[in-house]
Amino acid sequence: MVNKAIFKSYLGKLLPGTDAANHEGAPAYRLTAREALAQYAVTGTFNGTFYADGVDQFDAVKALALEVEPEFLAKVAIYAAEKGYMKDMPVMLLAMLAGLQSDAFAHAFPRVVKSGKMLRGFVQVMRSGVTGRKSLGTRPKKAVQAWLERASTEQILRAMVGNDPSLADVIRMVHPKPSSEERKSLYAWAIGKPYDHAALPKPVKSLEAFRRDQRGSVPDVPFQLLTSLPLTREHWVEIARQGGWQMVRQNLNTFARNGAFEVSGFAEALAARLSDPAEIHRAKVFPYQLMMAWRTVDSQVPNLVRDALQDAMDIAISNVPAIEGNIVLCPDVSGSMSSSVTGYRKGSTSAVRCIDVAGLMTAAFLQRNPKARVLPFENEVMHIELNRRDSVMTNAGKLAAIGGGGTNCSAPLRTLADEKAKVDLVVFISDNESWVDARRGGQPTAMMAEWARIKRFNPAAKLVCLDIQPHATSQAPTRDDVLNIGGFSDAVYGVIAAFAANRKGARAWVESIEAIEL
Repeated sequence: MVNKAIFKSYLGKLLPGTDAANHEGAPAYRLTAREALAQYAVTGTFNGTFYADGVDQFDAVKALALEVEPEFLAKVAIYAAEKGYMKDMPVMLLAMLAGLQSDAFAHAFPRVVKSGKMLRGFVQVMRSGVTGRKSLGTRPKKAVQAWLERASTEQILRAMVGNDPSLADVIRMVHPKPSSEERKSLYAWAIGKPYDHAALPKPVKSLEAFRRDQRGSVPDVPFQLLTSLPLTREHWVEIARQGGWQMVRQNLNTFARNGAFEVSGFAEALAARLSDPAEIHRAKVFPYQLMMAWRTVDSQVPNLVRDALQDAMDIAISNVPAIEGNIVLCPDVSGSMSSSVTGYRKGSTSAVRCIDVAGLMTAAFLQRNPKARVLPFENEVMHIELNRRDSVMTNAGKLAAIGGGGTNCSAPLRTLADEKAKVDLVVFISDNESWVDARRGGQPTAMMAEWARIKRFNPAAKLVCLDIQPHATSQAPTRDDVLNIGGFSDAVYGVIAAFAANRKGARAWVESIEAIEL
């Protein structure tokens, strides 16, 4: 017979009381400053989400940044850029770091600012005054100058695409000191000043020649520098062949609109490239980016190109881990998950919703772990039949189609506990804003109460709460058997696999950030 005194003590340890409230006002557990900052860093976009607008997110990040040391702030910025593939968040953290008395800024800058787009983003944040100043300052100015001098001609040309500020604005602002006549002429050409044509880099000479006469070869430069010219469909074919994999993926409708698919052999060549494993891995493509491309291509794009995007999806998810044991996947299909995964941006809101990402990640896990059980939830667990042999796109679409209702994170756990099911790993993919099952403040959440019931029969079971939008609370506190993690990049799969295999503890995610060397 169970010793009730011991068991009662055991349950007490399993059921900590709540110490915060989520955006719905329901009791929740507060994440540590490091956990919360990491959560925002790889999920926040400073655009409006279902629960918070960009200003709210910025204020939260700014407050959290003041609670950690500069070195950790630098590591978070690097992690968000290198592992999370974020754009806005890393440069904002870098701008905050610029105002602190620490060498961490100098170490982080070259690892965060890898492109002209990131450079312009950093300058924009610094000059906006949101981090406390409207001028660059000596250290940031020197860092920008150093980037310009290190950058290749190709990087400079790519940096010329975009405004507010433009690259010309940046050059005028920091006055880089050119190390050669070629670089001197390049800077002058970029800002519209007189320059020595003979000293210009070869790609710029080719661009200028093509601008004068389109009968020559298409220069290997960003196509945005050519769109004001009268381009033929053959020109667009050449642009596609020269462009990077991500550029091709993003501009399928543009190629169709300009007649490129009417050129014999182009569709076949493009489809082969889109499904090339080496190019896909080199492009570090997010599966959700492939989903977005697949969903938004218009009818003028040939079917074999659409099929190539599905093939690319299977390749892109190849690093999703196969995990031993009894796995349960719990995608949140509630109403709040219908918001855009990158938030609302006037004129450029992503067509991909949180529920699409939840469905996609669930379908990817299911394909690699065919014995996994799927329990979608909103107010209650939703029953759905998924064919494990269907494509990831098909199963993700089925999951996304059942969205609506409130958020009840305890529902899947209650189902498992009632069944006394054998469980080794439960993965929630949600915004974790549970409110249907809310209890009084200070009590354990319903989710933790049901998890305690599961632990009676599965003492080694582990729980992962994957948050795909930024929040500073969770329905389950981080501890040895509970991992809170944010984001939807490839990096999260490795962290989950390591946690499931006992190679790292529940702080694995934060520890992976702390392990970055400056």
